[in-house]
Amino acid sequence: MPDWFHASDSWIARLVLQRGLGLAYLIAFLVALEQFRPLLGERGLLPVPRFIARVRFLDAPSLFHFRYSDRLLVVVALAGILLSLTIVLGLPDAWPVPLTMAAWLVLWALYLSIVNVGQTFYAFGWESLLLEAGFLAAFLGPAWSAVPAPILWLFRWLLFRVEFGAGLIKMRGDPCWRDLTCLAYHHETQPMPNPLSWYFHRLPRPLHRLEVLGSHFAQLVAPLLLFFPQPIASFAGLVIVITQAWLVLSGNFSWLNFVTIVLAASAFDDAALARVLPLERAGTTVVVWQDGLVIAITALVVVFSYRPARNLFSREQLMNASFDPLRLVNTYGAFGSITRERYEIVLEGTHDERLTSDTKWREYEFRGKPTDPKRRPSQWAPYHLRLDWLMWFAALSPRYAPKWFPPFVEKLLENDPATLRLLRHNPFADRPPRAIRAVLYRYRFTTWKERRDTGAWWTRTRLGDYLPPMALSV
Repeated sequence: MPDWFHASDSWIARLVLQRGLGLAYLIAFLVALEQFRPLLGERGLLPVPRFIARVRFLDAPSLFHFRYSDRLLVVVALAGILLSLTIVLGLPDAWPVPLTMAAWLVLWALYLSIVNVGQTFYAFGWESLLLEAGFLAAFLGPAWSAVPAPILWLFRWLLFRVEFGAGLIKMRGDPCWRDLTCLAYHHETQPMPNPLSWYFHRLPRPLHRLEVLGSHFAQLVAPLLLFFPQPIASFAGLVIVITQAWLVLSGNFSWLNFVTIVLAASAFDDAALARVLPLERAGTTVVVWQDGLVIAITALVVVFSYRPARNLFSREQLMNASFDPLRLVNTYGAFGSITRERYEIVLEGTHDERLTSDTKWREYEFRGKPTDPKRRPSQWAPYHLRLDWLMWFAALSPRYAPKWFPPFVEKLLENDPATLRLLRHNPFADRPPRAIRAVLYRYRFTTWKERRDTGAWWTRTRLGDYLPPMALSV
C-alpha cells in the first residue's frame, strides 16, 4: 500500500478513539443493566416480547428475536461490560488483529441488539452514534499494527455529519437560531439541566448571543475544516472539543458530548495530541489483509453514505435518523426547535380513600428531572436517565407518552420495586398509594434575588391536571 494509506502520525489518535469509545460502551451497558428490565423487560413498561412479535428481524436485527428473557438481557449487558472493560484497560492492544476486530464487532452486535428493541426509550441520536463509531473502531487495529488512514477519514466524516447536521437543522428550524436568541431559553428549558445550568441561564443576553455565534461556527464552519491539511484540521477539532466541553458544563446530554469529543481525536495528529498525552509511541507493522478489509469497509460506508449525505442538503432534513437497520451510517442533529417555557409533570399519590379538596397528596421525586423547586439540578451525564428524559417529552405533549405513561402509573400504584428503583424517592415506602394523579406545572429558574431569599432553584406555577386521579381496578 502507498504511504498515505497508513497514518503514521495518528497512533495517539487511535488510542484515544478506542479507549474513549470503550468507556462510552461501558457506560451504555451499565445503563442497560440497571434500567432495561423495568422499562422494556418481561414486565416492563414496553415489553420486548410484544415488540418482537410484530417487528421482523430484518427490520430490527437483534439477538432477542430468537429469544428474550430478562436473564438473557443481564447476560448480554454483563458481556458488554466485560468487553468494554478489556478495551478501556487496553488489553486488545497486544492481541492479533482478528481477535481485536472480533471484540469490537461483538460489542457492536450486543449493543445493536439492545437498541433495536429499545423502542422509544432508545430513540436517541447518541445510540446510533455509538453504534456507528463502534463499528468503525473495529477496523482501526491493535496498537502494534499500522493505523489505517481511511478509517480515520471515516471518523472525520462521522464527526462532520454530527456537527454539520446539527448546524443545518438549527438554521432550517427555529428562527431564534438565526436571530441569536435561542440560548436565552435553552439552558432553562433543555431536557435535563445540570448544577451549572442555572448560572448559564443567568448570563447576560449579549453572552447568550455569543454562545449562539460560537455554536454556528463550530457546527457550520469547523466541520468543513476537518478535511483540510494540518494544522487546519487540528484547529477544527479544537473548536469542536471546546464547544462540546461547553455543552458538558451547561447540561446533561448522556454520552453525546463525550463521544463527540472522542471522535474529534481523529482530527489531531500525534504532534498536537502529545502536548496533552505525552505517550511513548510503539512501533507498528503493516497487515496486508487488514488493509484489504479496510478498503472494502470504506467502500461500504461510502455507498451507505448516499442517503445521509442527501438528507443533509434536503429541505425536509431528518434529525437523528437511520437509513439501514444495522445503523452503519446515520444522520444526526439536535434542537432544531427550542421551547420557550419549561413544563414538568409532577406525579402525586395519596392514601386517602375519598378524594376531596382536602386530600393530602405526596410527590414522587425523580433522579434527574426537576420536581422539588429547592433541589439543585444534578449532574448525570455521561450516564443516561432514560425515564427522566421521556418525562420531559411527555410534558411537551401527551402524544409522546400514550404507550408507556399509563403502565408507568400502574407500576407506581403497585409499588413495583423495579420501577421504583428508577426514582429518587418513593413517598409510599410503607404501602402502595390508593390513587395517583399527574399535575402539569410551568417551571422557570429563580432570579438572583429569589435564589437568595428562598434558596430555591426553580419557581413553578400549576397549570392543571395532566392525568386525573387514577386507582387500580379491583
